[in-house]
Amino acid sequence: MFSPRIALDRRVVLILRRYDGETGAVAGAPRLIAQAFDGTAQFARELGLESARVEAEAQSAGKTRFLANMSHELRTPLNAVIGFADIMRQRLFGPLPDRYADYAESIHQAGGHLLDLINDVLDLSKIEAERYELALDLFDARDPVSAAVALIRPQADEKGVHLAPVLPPHPLEVEADARALKQMALNLLSNAVKFTPAGGSVTLTLGGIGPYLELVVSDTGVGIAPEDLQRLGRPFEQAGGADQKAQGTGLGLSLVRSLAELHGGRLTIDSTLGEGVAAMVRLPVAILSPAIEADETPGAAVEA
Repeated sequence: MFSPRIALDRRVVLILRRYDGETGAVAGAPRLIAQAFDGTAQFARELGLESARVEAEAQSAGKTRFLANMSHELRTPLNAVIGFADIMRQRLFGPLPDRYADYAESIHQAGGHLLDLINDVLDLSKIEAERYELALDLFDARDPVSAAVALIRPQADEKGVHLAPVLPPHPLEVEADARALKQMALNLLSNAVKFTPAGGSVTLTLGGIGPYLELVVSDTGVGIAPEDLQRLGRPFEQAGGADQKAQGTGLGLSLVRSLAELHGGRLTIDSTLGEGVAAMVRLPVAILSPAIEADETPGAAVEA
């Protein structure tokens, strides 16, 4: 018997292995080599790591609940601010001096940007807390994607960026969450327009390949450096210099990636610095008509 000294709660690590190397050993007689050493320090380290892991998970869960609750509380008054600012900028109850009308326009734009950020935080919090439930339904994928294009077009026109949607001529039926698909298209388009200079172009392509729905947004913008590509898709991770990072929060691509994974799909990004970006979402949700062959569906993919 081997008993560690000093304290009764110490740990012993015992290692046994077969030994066949000695000549002259009795034939058929098994021989073992045993190593015993004090494993108290190793056990203490493992216990400390496990405790730290449990504490970190509890803190993360608490943070997620806090963000979800705060985001919900912030949306209600913010919607009121945006609504009243919209009434003022449209002069629904009478004329306003030009300066005040400009203030109302700024309030409306800033409130809309903040609301988008809060909605992204709320959705990410729900996903991290495993409380986000997809509302699956059968619908034509062109509808939510076209709605996203319509929302982004004024922004693209104002910046002088050519926005070109390429959609299939036939209905593209999918079983997915329509709101999530619209959100993914909206986030990808918003990023593309945001980082494409005036005179550039953004192309959205939607198509079906076999059982997969492919949504590709490509642009002729500033592009992403190779060292930044690996980080994108994680919350609050951004690429480029300080001027580029000031234009976003790093939540858009993270939300796209999370929503794609909830559908069993994935987000892939290909880019050349200074030439542009091609972001592709592939989801296993397409239900193509037998009369439409996959390779006949226009706009099924975009070469970066």
